[in-house]
Amino acid sequence: MKKLVLFTAAIAFLATSCRKIEADTVIVGGGGSNNNEVTESTLLEGKISKDRTLKAGNTYTIRGIVYVTNGAKLTIEPGTVVRGETSSKGALVITRGSQIIADGTKEKPIVFTSDASSPKRGDWGGIVICGNAPTNSSFNGTQGVGQVEGGVNNGEGLGLYGGNNATDNSGILRYVRIEYAGYAYLPDNELNSLTLAGVGSGTTVDYVEIFKANDDAIECFGGTVNLRHTVFISTLDDDFDTDNGYSGTVQFGIVVRDSAIADISKSESWESDNDANGSALLPQTSAVYSNITVIGPRAAKTNVGNSLYLAGAQIRRNSTISIHNSVIMGYPTGVLIDASKGVPTDNNIKAGTLAITNTVVAGCAKPVDYSASSTPTGWSAQDAINWFSTAAFGNTILNTNDEVKLTAAFKYSSPDVTPLAGSPLLTGAAFTMNRASAFTQVSFRGAVGAAGTPEGEWWKGWTKLDLSL
Repeated sequence: MKKLVLFTAAIAFLATSCRKIEADTVIVGGGGSNNNEVTESTLLEGKISKDRTLKAGNTYTIRGIVYVTNGAKLTIEPGTVVRGETSSKGALVITRGSQIIADGTKEKPIVFTSDASSPKRGDWGGIVICGNAPTNSSFNGTQGVGQVEGGVNNGEGLGLYGGNNATDNSGILRYVRIEYAGYAYLPDNELNSLTLAGVGSGTTVDYVEIFKANDDAIECFGGTVNLRHTVFISTLDDDFDTDNGYSGTVQFGIVVRDSAIADISKSESWESDNDANGSALLPQTSAVYSNITVIGPRAAKTNVGNSLYLAGAQIRRNSTISIHNSVIMGYPTGVLIDASKGVPTDNNIKAGTLAITNTVVAGCAKPVDYSASSTPTGWSAQDAINWFSTAAFGNTILNTNDEVKLTAAFKYSSPDVTPLAGSPLLTGAAFTMNRASAFTQVSFRGAVGAAGTPEGEWWKGWTKLDLSL
């Protein structure tokens, strides 16, 4: 009898313990479904090599670098919160051939954030997506393949990107917020909040906010992915950083910068290179942007703020991106055509492959500037201004930011980039540029239409906007 009592007690203890273990389960790598039974934080670690769904009822933590491999699909339900572990600088890497399906909604955005009680930029490593689309990168003598920065690549090549499939599909990021991400692995070797490396046009990136990036908001290393409806708040370094042959289209993007925060490498909203050497390698960086609103660091020309801000757009190193139907406000320099390294960038202007049209530059001490090549091209800063001001291009230079007439562009607690009645941005857009058919044709310039319209409200309700958070 005594033995029976002891046996019964032992069974009861084991049952209780099993229930406790089940409630606190830590799922590592690709280990199976949690059947909605997990109520505590769920750890992601190592590799996810089988299809996996992250459930909205749970909070997940990324420890170290987590790789989605072997063609696996990581699905994340609307409303799910995923936290990057601060102590291990957690980062999520989608390797070539694998997918992330993070398809949130306006009411239930998917949030990637820090696990810290008092979060700050740089708490974790961010998201890296590696695809099979063309790039001009090279790695170990193989042209068209690159290695992601930030210490992501390993002996298995899980941080390599690039291939020959322009329409490659790495999944969906829709109604997604990425907060406090990015860190410097080594100088000039960083992880961004969102790294898109060789990502193809079959991938959806739409309604994505980057909040307080520690390096760049989004950096595109080659690839053909198209970006729509992006919001970047208080980035440290660059907002749209493009390299190694990125050739996608980008429409409806909002940038709000913090006058006190900039990077030692100089901060811009666009920084674009063909590659680090400014070579003539193909594919050439040739992204086309339309309907972007950039609120720089200076509410007035007399304001200074952080001295490490350079330009709203620095187009350099033989890049041939183009910007249309947009507004750049409050930078020391609005547009900088930089020919100082590699194949002179102004050659692309002369060839008609680099264009800026129907764009407003306001409140910038130097609306347009030029850095000369060591190989004389005959161009000067005045030539750059004359080019930008060509009547047929429809560009406008305004002396002050107030002339743009936005609701509250420089109110950091609740910025509002909606054009007021009488704003020059409410009209003036045109879609006659290269690849015009890829864009939604609207009448307004900048990212946001008139108040009360769907085009004026798309950025509200799912984003975090307060720069003090």
